[in-house]
Amino acid sequence: MTVDDRFTQDFRETRGDLPLGTRNEIITGPVSDWATDFSHLEPEWVADPYPIQDDLRQRCPIAHTERFGGGWLPTRYEDVAAIAYDTEHFSSRSIIMSNFRPPKELAPMGGSPPISSDPPFHHDARKLLLPAFTKSAVARREEATRAYCHALIDALEGQEVVDAARDYAQHIPVRVIADMLGFPPEDGPRFREFIENALEGVNLPPEERMERMGRLFDYLLAQIRDHVDHPRDDLTTYLINAELYGRKLAPDHVAGTMALLLIAGIDTTWSAIGASLWHLAKTPADRERLVAEPGLLPTAMEELLRVYAPVTMARLVKEDMRWRGVDMKADDWVLLSFPAANRDPAQFERADEVVIDREVNRHVAFGLGIHRCVGSHLARMELRVALEVWLQRIPAFTLADPSAVTWAPGQVRGPRTLPIRITPG
Repeated sequence: MTVDDRFTQDFRETRGDLPLGTRNEIITGPVSDWATDFSHLEPEWVADPYPIQDDLRQRCPIAHTERFGGGWLPTRYEDVAAIAYDTEHFSSRSIIMSNFRPPKELAPMGGSPPISSDPPFHHDARKLLLPAFTKSAVARREEATRAYCHALIDALEGQEVVDAARDYAQHIPVRVIADMLGFPPEDGPRFREFIENALEGVNLPPEERMERMGRLFDYLLAQIRDHVDHPRDDLTTYLINAELYGRKLAPDHVAGTMALLLIAGIDTTWSAIGASLWHLAKTPADRERLVAEPGLLPTAMEELLRVYAPVTMARLVKEDMRWRGVDMKADDWVLLSFPAANRDPAQFERADEVVIDREVNRHVAFGLGIHRCVGSHLARMELRVALEVWLQRIPAFTLADPSAVTWAPGQVRGPRTLPIRITPG
């Protein structure tokens, strides 16, 4: 089979022999009791999940819900960590908690390897990506990232109120990932649509959700075919040519990994940048200290990642079992809230406070276990450069209207709109 042959047919059409998976009734509406009916998509959770998580950690540390076909929410650090490391009892074949469970036959690769992969396949799929995300590879992207941040701020000149999420934070990882994958930078608005469909559309009717996700893979397949015809030095061409177990990667492996990089590589980072700017806009003491002591930024950045960790991951229970006092059923969801783990007072002193000079900070914003974020060096570089440039260029700013800030629903939390008033220097 030649490289071209792999992508002449739409790989989705060859999956007809797979079982359909399981669809569940879509349940929305007010939560009756977060301990027995939680939902990470309801407005109270989206606006401010931390008091809910703190309450559950005290009275019901492993909450349950019948929504999404049944699932669990551990809120203690020790429980989140235990599940993250336990690949024997918990599968990663679907990491977005929704009303659809893909068939077990999709394991061990899953739909977006390596994040959806189980051992032993996971190790080898992840290893393929490591060269693109080393510290040295990331360092080569810093100059262009810094120049782009300056260009974004140049475009804000003369505006008293700007949307720091839409006009700044959300552009930076879009440009970086588009450049890595060799996608046209002008396609950025389409990436935002793909991200919102994947992460926020989990309560849509199944047909609509499938149709929306189909647009993402239509786009990826077109990009893959263009790269087959016109190879270049980027991550897409690398994946097309990569080999695993002596063979070129399957088409769904190539496309699934590209979907992962496009979605996870963008939303997580723009959420971290936006949440950090939100904190600094509402906390003048921290903002002023970082402007005066720029060398403190790397330490402060880790604390902002801890307190406003954007990412929550899902797992699926492999078999019926009793786990730490609760009866988990096969294919129950488990929502791994790294944000809740990062605010556990059993693990962190002054856990609910932002301490920008916190020295010991073993936060889990990038996850734990075999699925710890492969792009953490890249995310840290983008966050650091974005904050350095903003604080250098716009040292004085406040929230224009705190009530106008909106947050993304779903498993990646960050500000979607962030109106900031720039104070003249």
